[in-house]
Amino acid sequence: MKGWLALLGGGEFTFGETEEADRAWIERCPDGPVGFLPAASGSIDYGRHFTAYLKEAFGREVEILPVYRDRDARRGKNCERIRDCAAVYLGGGVADHLIEALAGSPALEALAAKLEAGGVVVAIAAAAQACGVEVRSVFGGRLIPGLGLLPRAVVETNFDPGHDRRLRQLLEGSPGKFGLGIPAEGALLLGPEGTFEAVGTVFRLSGPEADIEPLVDEPAADTPAPG
Repeated sequence: MKGWLALLGGGEFTFGETEEADRAWIERCPDGPVGFLPAASGSIDYGRHFTAYLKEAFGREVEILPVYRDRDARRGKNCERIRDCAAVYLGGGVADHLIEALAGSPALEALAAKLEAGGVVVAIAAAAQACGVEVRSVFGGRLIPGLGLLPRAVVETNFDPGHDRRLRQLLEGSPGKFGLGIPAEGALLLGPEGTFEAVGTVFRLSGPEADIEPLVDEPAADTPAPG
């Protein structure tokens, strides 16, 4: 892909906990509004608070993308909004809700096309988990297909390397080739030609029984992508 997929581990932007991670993807973002997609939470207030935060912290305008359920993700106007925004931010909430809204939809195709064309897609917490090949459902803990924006990996956010059992179990039960553990306030930015950049310490698990390995935090242009 020619663009950037930014996976944020979590944190409260209203308390400045994600500011460093947000600055990293905003630096790669062209001019224009940032689209906020609320399907994971279904919250109107979330988008309003995010709009105020991005304006105050970075001087960026936000456009709310009204995608809350699957029928919204099939509307051509919403796909045009995704295409025209400088970046799209997938707000946190429940991974199942985001997947139910986007899976197999024209909106998901528009997100993938944005990444291929050089745009920026950002996902935080549960939305970042949903970007992998599979994710653990909040309903019974079963594994369900993810959105596949990161097709070879599974993702665990709010990750604590001292408690890695959930990531190991997720990787063991999925077709993923590796697992990514992203702590709160951290981020992993995946970019063109296999480059990446970590904000804080991000962890990789190459197999269910493998050792957890920290990804080296180096400039993206100098570092091969995980996996």
